[in-house]
Amino acid sequence: MNGNSEPKQAIPIRSEQRRLGILVGGGPAPGINSAISAATIEAINSGLDVIGIYDGYQHLMRGRLDMVSPLAISDVSRIHFQGGSILRTSRANPTAKREELECTVEALRGLGIADLVTIGGDDTAFAASEVAKASENTIRVAHIPKTIDNDLPLIGSMPTFGFETARHVGTQLVRNVIEDARTTSRWYFVVVMGRKAGHLALGIGKAAGVTLTIIPEEFQQERISVNQVCDILEGAILKRRVMGREYGLAVIAEGIAEKLDPQELAKIPGAEVEIDQYGHIHLSEIPLASIMRREVRRRFAERGDGAPIVERTIGYELRCAPPTPFDIDYTRTLGYSAVRLLLSEPGQEKFHHSGMVCLDGGRSCVLPFEELRDPATGRTRVRMVDINSESYHVAREYMIRLDQHDLQAPQMIARLAETAKMTPEEFTRKFAPVVGLDRG
Repeated sequence: MNGNSEPKQAIPIRSEQRRLGILVGGGPAPGINSAISAATIEAINSGLDVIGIYDGYQHLMRGRLDMVSPLAISDVSRIHFQGGSILRTSRANPTAKREELECTVEALRGLGIADLVTIGGDDTAFAASEVAKASENTIRVAHIPKTIDNDLPLIGSMPTFGFETARHVGTQLVRNVIEDARTTSRWYFVVVMGRKAGHLALGIGKAAGVTLTIIPEEFQQERISVNQVCDILEGAILKRRVMGREYGLAVIAEGIAEKLDPQELAKIPGAEVEIDQYGHIHLSEIPLASIMRREVRRRFAERGDGAPIVERTIGYELRCAPPTPFDIDYTRTLGYSAVRLLLSEPGQEKFHHSGMVCLDGGRSCVLPFEELRDPATGRTRVRMVDINSESYHVAREYMIRLDQHDLQAPQMIARLAETAKMTPEEFTRKFAPVVGLDRG
């Protein structure tokens, strides 16, 4: 069995043996195959049949029973080292229409599946909770939290699986680019994936020692402008020049684009504001790095100055990377735990019908889907970067970006203004909002 195989016919229900289904939703993340492997092996060893469901909910919500395949231990015993997903994945949303949700439940029943392991992020978790509810809990669901964004509300500081591998690979890529920036005396603007939260961008930036990282959580207002972000970037380049360095690298979290005004984005050449099945902006269609590069270069050009800047986006290179030992270890525990919790009786091992599998102090438990919901939106809560944490404080301490001290030290403000070809008063007025000072 491999990621390109497809079943030729529907699987008939002939066995009275208990059946478990596995599906993957959302974007790829390192460790998916390891989770599939662990869940399959434990289920079979516990006497269950295992059915792999292709392409997430995509075919179930259309009533198709043929896009599935039986899984045997021989199919999965050595796939835990591999990136990608042998069951593939999709962002199909069975909750968008009531009839598609009902069709999904009926398809699972038609396949004889009463236990379902879903692997995915917040949207897949939301859909899993709705499937369990629509089935009146006759289909029990154990959701395994997967996303390189690290934005699911897990217990304590546990990451979502895939995050650590993505950070590791991303850090290696960024370190190479930093060396290129130093060698060629250029700046790089590198956008890093992360739909809402800045965990991955900050994690890569901190580990690689980049010049600065900008994440959406540092902006308190709901909407921000391109100018606000470019003010931070421009200020950092100028400060870096005062320090005697003509090069640098800024990591920009992709989630910044989601905070930008859609009307402003619509006016920018090349930016396409499209919405996916879960109502999210297609951030991959917004050339965030290019937008920032053009605007910052324009500012320097207006002063008769040059600013060699190269744009890059990092994300797709990370999603199907072979998992690190951490993520293999982690996903094997999660896959095993998902099956054990599905096989437990309600009330045992903290199992509450259906929910998200996680680890608490090294022990498996389940967060009920109801506890994952944001009361205001009804959607799965998103874990954001805590900008009041010591981890974030340390990250900021090692960045090079304008701060209040720069604008309050006469000698420094004079040097910055000279570099920017402004008067000290002009420089202070322009960059006071960047460092949180009044314009006056």
